[in-house]
Amino acid sequence: MLCLPGSLVSAAGPVLVPTRLQTELVLRCYKETDCDLCVRVAVHLAVHGYWEEPEDEEKFGIAEDPAIEEPRNASLQAHVVLSFQAYPTARCVLLEVQVPAALVQPGQSVGSVVFDCFEAALGAEVRIWSYTQPRYQKELNLTQQLPDCRGLEVRDSIQSCWALPGLKVSADGDDVRLVLDVPEEQRFGLSLYWNQVPGPAKPWWHRNLTGPQTITLNHTDLVPCLCIQVWHLEPDSVRTSICPFREDPRAHRNLWRAARLQLLPPRAWRLDAPCSLPAEATLCWQAPDGGPCQPLVPPLPLENVTVNKALEFPLLKGHPNICVQLLLFLVPLTLAPSEQVSTWEKQELQECLWADSLGPLKDDMLLVETRGPQDNRSLCALEPSGCTPLLSRASTRAARLGGPLLQDVQSGQCLQLWDDDLGALWACPMEKYIHRRWALIWLACLLLAAMLFLLLLLKKNHVKGWLRLLKEDVRAGAAARSRAALLLYSADDAGFERLVGALASALFQLPLRVAVDLWSRRELSAQGPLAWFHAQRRQTLQEGGVVILLFSPGAVALCREWLQDATSAPGAHGPHDAFAASLSCLLPDFLQGRAPGRYVGAYFDRLLSPDAVPALFRSVPVFSLPSQLPDFLGTLQGPAAPHPWRLAEKAEQVSRALQPALDSCFRAPGTGCGMGPEAEDRT
Repeated sequence: MLCLPGSLVSAAGPVLVPTRLQTELVLRCYKETDCDLCVRVAVHLAVHGYWEEPEDEEKFGIAEDPAIEEPRNASLQAHVVLSFQAYPTARCVLLEVQVPAALVQPGQSVGSVVFDCFEAALGAEVRIWSYTQPRYQKELNLTQQLPDCRGLEVRDSIQSCWALPGLKVSADGDDVRLVLDVPEEQRFGLSLYWNQVPGPAKPWWHRNLTGPQTITLNHTDLVPCLCIQVWHLEPDSVRTSICPFREDPRAHRNLWRAARLQLLPPRAWRLDAPCSLPAEATLCWQAPDGGPCQPLVPPLPLENVTVNKALEFPLLKGHPNICVQLLLFLVPLTLAPSEQVSTWEKQELQECLWADSLGPLKDDMLLVETRGPQDNRSLCALEPSGCTPLLSRASTRAARLGGPLLQDVQSGQCLQLWDDDLGALWACPMEKYIHRRWALIWLACLLLAAMLFLLLLLKKNHVKGWLRLLKEDVRAGAAARSRAALLLYSADDAGFERLVGALASALFQLPLRVAVDLWSRRELSAQGPLAWFHAQRRQTLQEGGVVILLFSPGAVALCREWLQDATSAPGAHGPHDAFAASLSCLLPDFLQGRAPGRYVGAYFDRLLSPDAVPALFRSVPVFSLPSQLPDFLGTLQGPAAPHPWRLAEKAEQVSRALQPALDSCFRAPGTGCGMGPEAEDRT
């Protein structure tokens, strides 16, 4: 029959309606080894509706009409339609069902009717609908993915499974080999696709080939949802699929590197990735001082984020300080074969609205309003130390300005970002309070300048000497500012990264124009470590600058690994490890004698001995820090370096800036920077 559901109609009495669909895979066999896959469908039925009592009978107790009583005692009949669709075929059947009157109870199940059965192709996606004629309610539907030959235990009974192309996946160093066992000169189709959930599969690579074949995939192309499908180039041939990279750590790392967080106007965001991946999203408030982004209410849904789908911000208004943070979870990595212990790797992505169209970050104060029972309300200001209640005695900026900020909220001078039964968010401008503070600072500066002028008049003889020293400092400072420095290091652990940050900040105060990946996370995520290093190296050397190689145990291990086998890259590193990405470009400069004058080496004397630096890199000056800081700074500043006694002063300043970071690294006995898990793995 034709499948025409028609419109919904009202039932004049009790009727049978389908309530649930249930399927079972069976074989329809013509011979013992000649069977087809078949789908058996069971439709569960129930009674819907009831007989209505006549109004006159209810009011006046009139006796029931025998003509009305007769259909109530009769059996209940129904025509149930089953629609089965499996590309490229579709089939519709009409089932006539009769239920004895004794089983007709409104709202009760009366059993099920089984149709045996619908033939379907292996690996097909089938869709089943069921409804009655006439239709009394919305039709039931069920979608099911049938297994292919790999998923069937009885594939020996299905002839179409006998001649499937064989497919094997094997490792070839960093690459992956797909070996297809196909008879010579036999043609077959091969497709590589991303099996995303939810959403249809997206073809990535498709070819018609002649067997046998061996295809090589680069390890960077692997992602967990990459699947392989192969079939004979014959009409209606069976296709077999395999997804071999679901548990491959390299595939999960590639997926993590490919994930991108994008902001969409006016107030939406999206996570772009080739596969689904577990992630949690939160809104946060980013202050202009560069501190950590503080989580906000309302929280975004904590369930896994759907990739490649635009999601809306739960906000009334946008603000440049509002950011989205995504916490990505990577595949669990087993620590040892005998231990059932796993750990999840995590990575954070962040994008802020100021990067879109709302301008730079603002020095606004965010107020959090909490609403309780009986219209109780409280306000606190979000600060790095926490949420400070207004009108409190705390020694913070929000506490000092609690009264004026409360008046700003009441007078409508603050922007309401979010409003809910549980609370609200307000962004209050702080410009007028900052202007008052600057007025007091300027007044204090004027008084200090007047006092210094009087002091200079009293000591005229020393003024000329001070001016001469000042002139030398200005010249030296101008020369230093014209010198750029690119600092490269291996991110061994968090303690060593803090030490590198302290060194970069101290060199920046000399001043030198220092470029380091710690200060360029956004550019690294967008460009990748290798592209970022190429751009920074080219700009530094074109401006007559110098590249600083900061050696650590992890960096030395990486260099030795490259020197032992220069044709293979080191193992997997973090997405911001510019040192590992730069080795392929640094080594040719040293091997071909172009390094002197362009590179400088350094190491912390408490981490490495002088002999630990590979001999290849000793063709340029290598300094021990902080013991050789004056010579190190003199080499960085080049011909325009100041007098030795001035270099000693600057070296003392840099040493004092490094000391807290050095102390924190070696505070616990037997521990030190550069000896984290990553450094141990490399050595």
